[in-house]
Amino acid sequence: MPEIIRSLDITSLVHGGRGIGRHDGKAVFVPLTMPGDRVACRIVKSKKRYLEAELYEIIDPSPLRREPPCPFFGSCGGCQWQHLPYREQVRWKENIFNDLLVRSKVISSDRLKPIVPAPNEWDYRNRVQFKCHLTAKGLVVGFYRHGSHFVVDIDRCRLVAPPIQRVFNLLRNDLPGAPCPDCITQIDVACGDDGEARIILHASSKGCQQLRPWLQAFAGCHQLNVCLQSGSRKAPEVVCGEGDLTIKVDQPEIALRYGPGGFVQVNSAQNRNMIASMLELLALDGTENVLDLFCGMGNFSLPLARRAGRVTGVEDYAPSIARARINAAANNIDNVEFHAADASAIMNNYPTSDDLDLVLLDPPRTGNYQVSHELLKIRPERILYVSCDPATLVRDLTPLVHNGYEVVSSQPFDLFPQTWHIESMTLLRNPSSSE
Repeated sequence: MPEIIRSLDITSLVHGGRGIGRHDGKAVFVPLTMPGDRVACRIVKSKKRYLEAELYEIIDPSPLRREPPCPFFGSCGGCQWQHLPYREQVRWKENIFNDLLVRSKVISSDRLKPIVPAPNEWDYRNRVQFKCHLTAKGLVVGFYRHGSHFVVDIDRCRLVAPPIQRVFNLLRNDLPGAPCPDCITQIDVACGDDGEARIILHASSKGCQQLRPWLQAFAGCHQLNVCLQSGSRKAPEVVCGEGDLTIKVDQPEIALRYGPGGFVQVNSAQNRNMIASMLELLALDGTENVLDLFCGMGNFSLPLARRAGRVTGVEDYAPSIARARINAAANNIDNVEFHAADASAIMNNYPTSDDLDLVLLDPPRTGNYQVSHELLKIRPERILYVSCDPATLVRDLTPLVHNGYEVVSSQPFDLFPQTWHIESMTLLRNPSSSE
């Protein structure tokens, strides 16, 4: 029988979103709690210096705790912080981010900028992945329960943009009539800034053959853009409508097309805020030679190219590079070139004679430690690191700081309200570079 701690005072929140208290000299991590809560919890993992627990009962709630507006909160793993008022979410994200960076000694506190809150705490996500599982009662569509592959059946998500919820309603209504429901594993729904939506249905090869006619009829009936994905390595097949969606960035606006399988920030409003902050921070004068690693379809490359001398974008997903070239031509930006290549390979072979004024990198959540070391070989004047995980950010900044780079500023952005995730933008400078 797992041990139950009958009374635990939660004093803080940590990276990963859990509350922390102390019991018998050990730290205890408990999800779905907040500072000021007194709780009972059940120990699920015991380590030498800490305990991991699950919430058993809220004995005395924090005076700041709010009632989560979503009926699925707590069972669905999509959100972790709905019980925190949004101002508290922002405050704790800033505290956690600042603490991680300062304790790691990669930055001093005077170089930290205030967090940029999201304009909207609800209805902000422009893309989402719904998980699917066939049960005796039919096809369940929703999100994984936290820490498991159990699919929680939902009929609404408060985080998604209205066009996505509209499509989700149609799917829930029509999916019971789909053939081969056991072949459906995941359904991606995304929308552009104009409200146009796109569905990518993931299924086995056998399932794709049976589902294609049904999907065509479904898409035609509701006038939807629908793609079919068989396996993780194949590009999605456009079944009906247009595969590309469009977001808009910068002023005057740049329209950016991105295809199925391509990356786009989930929060369009905050993406625009990040680009505006980036341009203000860099203050380009029109002469700079810029390298944009993990460039995608040109989200940062094209606004930079408007203000720099030359921009080179690198991305290993070839379809995104194809869109980046289309986007550059469509927006009459001709001082940029794009290459479909691995960032580490490009950096390893980059000519040291090619003076780089700026390298921008926006790697996946896992970061890219190898690229950090490759950057030390060419030593660009400035490095702008866009990160969605403070822990990997610290890891990747450490070799740069230990080898002469100094952090000019670092600023968190909240792209993910109701969750513990933190986006950030960190500028480094090589003091030995000529001004």
